[in-house]
Amino acid sequence: MSKEPKLPTGRIGRSARVGTALGSAGVKLAGAKVRRNDEAIDKAHLAAADRMVDTLGNMKGAAMKIAQLASFIDTDFLPDEYRAIYQDKLAKLRSDAPPMAYDQVKGVLSEQWDEAPEDVFEDFEHEARAAASIGQVHRATLPGTRESGSGRAVAVKIQYPGIGKALAADMQNAGLIMRFAKALAPGLDAKAVAAELKERVLEELDYEYEAQNQRTFARAYRGHPFIVVPDVVTRLSTERVLVTDWIDGADFEDVKALPQPDKDRFGEIVFRFCFGSIYHLQHFNADAHPGNYLLADDGRVAFLDFGMTKRLDVDQVALQIAAIEAGLERDPGKIRDALAELGYLKRPERVDAELLMKHMLAVGGWYMEDAEVTIDARRVMKAMAAMTDPRSKYYELVRRESLPADELMGQRMQTGVLAVLGQLGATRNWMRIGREWWFADEPATQLGRDEWAFFEAKGERRVRKFAARHADT
Repeated sequence: MSKEPKLPTGRIGRSARVGTALGSAGVKLAGAKVRRNDEAIDKAHLAAADRMVDTLGNMKGAAMKIAQLASFIDTDFLPDEYRAIYQDKLAKLRSDAPPMAYDQVKGVLSEQWDEAPEDVFEDFEHEARAAASIGQVHRATLPGTRESGSGRAVAVKIQYPGIGKALAADMQNAGLIMRFAKALAPGLDAKAVAAELKERVLEELDYEYEAQNQRTFARAYRGHPFIVVPDVVTRLSTERVLVTDWIDGADFEDVKALPQPDKDRFGEIVFRFCFGSIYHLQHFNADAHPGNYLLADDGRVAFLDFGMTKRLDVDQVALQIAAIEAGLERDPGKIRDALAELGYLKRPERVDAELLMKHMLAVGGWYMEDAEVTIDARRVMKAMAAMTDPRSKYYELVRRESLPADELMGQRMQTGVLAVLGQLGATRNWMRIGREWWFADEPATQLGRDEWAFFEAKGERRVRKFAARHADT
C-alpha cells in the first residue's frame, strides 16, 4: 500500500503544486496542437485531467473544494469532445478523493476520544468510504445491546490533520486557485467564491457546529416521506470528528444513469429540500453539492454535510417573496423597489428597471415561468453568464449592484441547485412548486401532497406565512 502523500500546508508549497500541475498540462497540450496530432491532443487532455485530480486531491483544502464545485458545472471553455474527460475525472473528487492512511485516522480518533477506535466500535472499516476536501468518512458499527442485538451502523467523519493550516495557506493563495476555477467554469464569480471561503472556512472546520446544524434538520425532517437527514451520535462527536447514522444509497453518478422520470423525481426532491427549508424552517443548507446526496433503496433522498447553513429572519424571507412576486407579475418598478429593500441596489433611481427585470429573469426565470421547464446545460450557463460574464449585456448592471451579506449564501445555494438540476436534465413546473411556499397554493405534485401531509401533521398550516413590511407604509 502506497504511503499517503504528506499534506502541504505552506503557502509557497501549495501554490507551486497548483502551478506545476497546470503548467505541465498546458505545455503538453500546446505541443500536441502545434503538431496537429489529434491522438496526442486526446492523450494530453486525459493526462492533464489526471494530473489535476492527483494534485488537487492530495492538496485537499480549498483547492480541492474548487475542483469539486467545477466538476458538476458544465464548462464552456473546452471543446465539446474534451469536456466530458475533465468532468468525469474531476467528478471523482466529489466522493473519491485520495484518503489519509489508517494510522493517521487512528491518531485523530484516539486524540479526540482518549480511546482507540477498536475500543469504541464493534467494527471499524480501515478503508475510507469517501474522502473530500476537509475530512473523510469511514463506516463503523457501534456495539449492540441485549435488546437490539446487532449494533448501530454509523458514518465517522474525521478531519485531516493539518487541514486548518492548509486552508489558511489556501486563503492567501485565493487568487491562484480562483483563476483555476475561472478556467474550468467561466461562470464562476472568482471574487465571490474567494470571499465566501474566507468567511465560512472556520465554520466548516468546526464539526461541533456542523453537528448542531445537522441535529436541527434531522429533527425537522424525521419521518418525512422522501427526505432523510441522518441523526447525530452526539456523545462521539467532537470538534474534529462527527459521527452520524450510516445511510446506504446510490450516489449522484448512479442517479445520473437512471431513467429520466427517476431523475426528474430526484431533482424535485433536491429542489423541495434546498428551497423548501427556507420557508418551512427559515434555515437552509447552503452547500448544494451533489456529493452530499444519496438515493436510498426505499426512494428517499438522504442529505448529508451541514457544515455550511444559513438562518434567515422572517422579514428577510418576506422581502425575498416580495421580489419573486414582482418578478412573476413582470413589473419592473416593483422588482426594482423589492431588490432595493433587500439591499441589492444602493441607488435604485439610477438603475434601468427594464434591464433589471430581464437580468432577474435570466438568473431565476426557471422558477418564475408557469410551464414545465427542463434544466439543461444551456440554461445553467446562461444564468451563470448573466451573473458574472463581462461579455454579458447585464455586466455593467451587475457591477452597480451590491450583494448583501445575508443574500450571499442563498445565491450560492440557488446556483448549486441549478447546476445539480442541469446535470440531471430535470423537468418540473418549478414555479408551481414554489407557489406552495410563497402563496399557500395547492400542492403541485404528488410529492407536494405527501410533503404537506407530513408538515400539517406536525402542526404547520398551509397559509401564506410571510408578508413584507414596506418602509413607505
